Amino acid sequence: MHGDDDQRQSAGPNARSVHDDAPVTAGEADFLFSGLADAAGLLLAVSGGPDSLALLHLVAGWRAEGLARGEPRPPVSVAVVDHGLRPEAADEARMVMMRARDVGLPGAILVWAGDKPASGVQEAARTARYELLFAHARRVGASHVLTAHHADDLAETILMRLCAGSGPGGLAGIAALSRREGLWLARPLLSLTKSRLVAVCVAAGWDWAVDPGNLDPRKGRGRLRRLASELAALGLSRERLLRLGARAARADAALEQAVDLALAGADVRTSGGDFSVDMRRLAEQPAEIAVRALGRLLAGARPADAAPLRLERLERATERLVAAADAGRPETLTLGGLALRLDRHGLCRGGAEPPRRTRPVA
Repeated sequence: MHGDDDQRQSAGPNARSVHDDAPVTAGEADFLFSGLADAAGLLLAVSGGPDSLALLHLVAGWRAEGLARGEPRPPVSVAVVDHGLRPEAADEARMVMMRARDVGLPGAILVWAGDKPASGVQEAARTARYELLFAHARRVGASHVLTAHHADDLAETILMRLCAGSGPGGLAGIAALSRREGLWLARPLLSLTKSRLVAVCVAAGWDWAVDPGNLDPRKGRGRLRRLASELAALGLSRERLLRLGARAARADAALEQAVDLALAGADVRTSGGDFSVDMRRLAEQPAEIAVRALGRLLAGARPADAAPLRLERLERATERLVAAADAGRPETLTLGGLALRLDRHGLCRGGAEPPRRTRPVA
């Protein structure tokens, strides 16, 4: 589920309309970055791989050519995160700084210091990376953090979420622009294939680093990449996955509009982190709309950094509340750190979970 600040990018079935090994042209870069011309500042997240180095090269060229034409362009900075997990990471970070100097942009190496967790290292590293990037963006006055996610990443994400049983919101893929920690997270390359980004580096004469973890068969993406050709032969090609994502995004947008209307007619009231809603009105809606409406209310009442609710738990909670509202009986449960109390008149109140134990969702 997402709101106005979370724009899903559809690379679409025509992602291969340009030769798949052709470098990105200056005209394409103008189009890709046109919405960023008035930004207060851009911070490029560059890891040293071909995708992010292509982002660096393209943004630097777009900025220089725009300024030469007298057009507005924001200040641009570069940051690379050294997680300290591989011995070669420090050399790769220095290489990124050299490339930033080559194109006349300031850069910084951000180090993930301290002890690393014994398990869940990759997830912790991803969280640390964004925390370091957004903290640095604030220091340099950037309004946008840019990453180099591309069409292949988008297709892989759709496939992984399909394997996980995600709904239309998850299958819509990666957000091209979203609000995060008071700044913008932008992914302007989602319509481009990886091979075209590699071609940018080749044309520039830039070498790049290769992270062996990207092909690690013990990780989900690594396994999918090894199976890519076999899956394509079965029909799960990149283009078809992107088409699925585009259709899911379209359906998701329509469902979210229906949620807007449902909540407008359900006597929703909010105060601080608490809310109330007429569950009888939501019970009149199709199940998908009721689930999304409750999910949106819960998201607004929970801390911004709270872990996302599992869809299965949200669905079960909605089913229980809808059944109780239809039957005119009270119900109490907890979900995502919030207590939900439904009275016999169908009014559901949500707020911080009290110290005493209440009946959890099964």
